[in-house]
Amino acid sequence: MEFPFEISARDGRARTGRWSTPHGEILTPVFMPVGTQAAVKALTPAQLEELGATILLANTYHLTLRPGDEVIAEVGGLHKFMNWPKPILTDSGGYQVFSLRSIRAVDEEGVTFKSHWDGSLHRLTPEKAVAIQENLGADIIMTLDECAEPGNYEYNRAALERTHAWARRSLEAHRRPDQALFGIVQGGIFRNLREESAAFIGALGFPGNAVGGLSVGESKSETYEVLEWMDACLPADRPRYLMGVGTPADLVEGVARGMDMFDCVLPTRLARHHTAILRHGRMNLMGAAYARDPLPVDPSCACYACANFSRAYIRHLVQTREILGATLLTIHNLSILLNLVADIRAAIAGGCYHRLREEFKSDRPDATPPL
Repeated sequence: MEFPFEISARDGRARTGRWSTPHGEILTPVFMPVGTQAAVKALTPAQLEELGATILLANTYHLTLRPGDEVIAEVGGLHKFMNWPKPILTDSGGYQVFSLRSIRAVDEEGVTFKSHWDGSLHRLTPEKAVAIQENLGADIIMTLDECAEPGNYEYNRAALERTHAWARRSLEAHRRPDQALFGIVQGGIFRNLREESAAFIGALGFPGNAVGGLSVGESKSETYEVLEWMDACLPADRPRYLMGVGTPADLVEGVARGMDMFDCVLPTRLARHHTAILRHGRMNLMGAAYARDPLPVDPSCACYACANFSRAYIRHLVQTREILGATLLTIHNLSILLNLVADIRAAIAGGCYHRLREEFKSDRPDATPPL
């Protein structure tokens, strides 16, 4: 099965396009809400559709531990299991093995890791990661990669070589023609490794390519520098997926460097910690200044939360630990990012992306806007 990607407009290196999958068309640039365990925390699939989400991300590592990929296959696959009719992307689990510090052993064949739930030992190989994702039935699946600490050159060199070998094996193991298998570029913050990896992965002919190993401890300037290198190295006729990066400023700067797809747990995680994302800052609703504040979280936002509830009410919800507080803030946070990528697409199509980007040049993610 072909997965055609059509670039419809460019503005500098920023581009907007259409990508076809078995469960629908994706307009890029796109932000993918994260449903780690087949659920975006605090929201229903219907609410996600109302927000304009067109693709969700789920996680191989977590779903193979609970409830198990075979269980999901038996009930008809991930789309039916979570009642989501639109595209889904599953990652391979490599990042979670790294980030949860659960690795017991890494070798040329794969990785042995300990479950963070019950301590049981599991083995993940490139072939098994593909087989699990084929059971899950997502539209886009990822090769198994090894994510390394960004500043250790020797470790990144070894991890790069394993990632490349695993990419070849993933391609050989891939059986379902209705799933697009993406390769992943690694290499830390080292230009020669990143360029080598992009050339190798790009030459394998994946229908899309991802940039992994960022947002793992490097500085923001180092992240953007890596993306500068990737724009010149990755195939221009395939979608490019920047993994795990997703502040408003990151989306804008990533698109400016030729990236098309983004995901991040930030909007849902911040919502569970009583924090609203704004285009130019954040707002901690636990602040005493909001106790009697009748304004919406963001007067410029038209989401359900901002159209119907005050800062004072949402502060009350988070103070009393009502679940509705997390739901309303999640609706708002995802609305900010989904509307931002829609505005980005319109700006690129209109040839005025540079104006939108200028608005974010002085963005401070930890800033609290004036009342």
